[in-house]
Amino acid sequence: MGAENLSQDTLAEQLLELAIKSGAEAAEVYQSRSLSRPVFFEANRLKQLETSQSEGTVLRLWRNGRPGLTVAYGSVSPQALVERALALSQLNQPEAVQLGSNSKPSYPDLGKDVPIEVLVKWGKEAIALIRDVYPDVLCNSDWECDVETTRLVNTQGLDCYYTDTTLSCYVSAEWIRGDDFLSVSDGQTQRDILQPDKIAHQILQRLLWAKENVSPPNGRVPILFTSKAADMLWGTAQAALNGKRVLELASPWAERLGKPVIASSLTLYQDPQAGPYSCPFDDEGTPTTPLVFVQDGILQHFYCDRTTGQQLGIDTTGNGFRPGLGSYPSPGLFNFLIQPGSASLQDLIEQMDDGLIVDQMLGSGSGISGDFSINIDLGYRVQKGHVIGRVKDTMVAGNVYTALKQLVQLGNDADWNGSCYTPSLIVEGLSTNGRNN
Repeated sequence: MGAENLSQDTLAEQLLELAIKSGAEAAEVYQSRSLSRPVFFEANRLKQLETSQSEGTVLRLWRNGRPGLTVAYGSVSPQALVERALALSQLNQPEAVQLGSNSKPSYPDLGKDVPIEVLVKWGKEAIALIRDVYPDVLCNSDWECDVETTRLVNTQGLDCYYTDTTLSCYVSAEWIRGDDFLSVSDGQTQRDILQPDKIAHQILQRLLWAKENVSPPNGRVPILFTSKAADMLWGTAQAALNGKRVLELASPWAERLGKPVIASSLTLYQDPQAGPYSCPFDDEGTPTTPLVFVQDGILQHFYCDRTTGQQLGIDTTGNGFRPGLGSYPSPGLFNFLIQPGSASLQDLIEQMDDGLIVDQMLGSGSGISGDFSINIDLGYRVQKGHVIGRVKDTMVAGNVYTALKQLVQLGNDADWNGSCYTPSLIVEGLSTNGRNN
């Protein structure tokens, strides 16, 4: 399953050779193999251990300038795959061939494998820490070690591969008090080790804050998004930085390079070596690079793949990724980091006279427009610097771009929420609407 095995597999070479013999002028093969070992806990007890494997092979070729892409899972018939890609190419319009050449054949493995026994131990530890304080709660959790190998080969001489080992977990605590149901959840994604004590502490803090149900504030009040909830705001920023959206003039930042777009205390960037979402090359074989998108509130760069970069008159930024195996590469992010501030979460709370903490939400983010209206799944009222209880039946609405210009303060508690590394933050300019208890 490792990178060595995939690099010694001759399927990619067979596909390239067959494609050229069949009349294609260029071709590439993208291969992905994964081994996952999840551990499941349900109602405080170990429920299930699993092992799952998957393998996907993508062939993309050009004949008479027309691209054809096809994907197969598991065992592959090289001839059938080539014939299918050639047939599909006849349905597409001609385009320029965008392929990279070899820059580095192999990369160091990322992350370390963890035995199932350790995953089970971590799961039991987290649940025990929570139930020592709240014996009535029911805990569910998933703990997983995922090993994925990626290889990309093309007719331009490119051949690169690496193995990526990622650890992840998700823990939820359900607390039923009469007709009041509360579910608090948290998770973690890391390379080499997970921290069950940290996850348990975060859930215990939320359970403590939720002991009382209180009336929500109404109107415009400061909103504190925890690091777990803040990535709702950053999804809009990521869309606005997408080179394809810039080409389509769908991004409000399309003509704002070198100008302020958000609060001056905000710096947004990507780092190929940062955290569990580090990545040595994109899905076009281009080495990933550090890139600052917004520096002190001023727009510096967009991200793009080869095709988009050429259309924008700039080079690729190493951000050509496939949304799925059956998709063509398009501008995408492997990680997205927000430079943290200096204040702790407690410091942020203490500076709020009357406000709202948003920790879990129902519904999706705002998209490129920035306008959103979300239901709060888990939120808390703050008065005079103290959390006084949980709010229910409450909505927050506004515009992300407006909120990011009215940033009050950033926390120092940055954490990974998916591939977004974000601290907690307080923003203004949003409205709340809730039902009084």
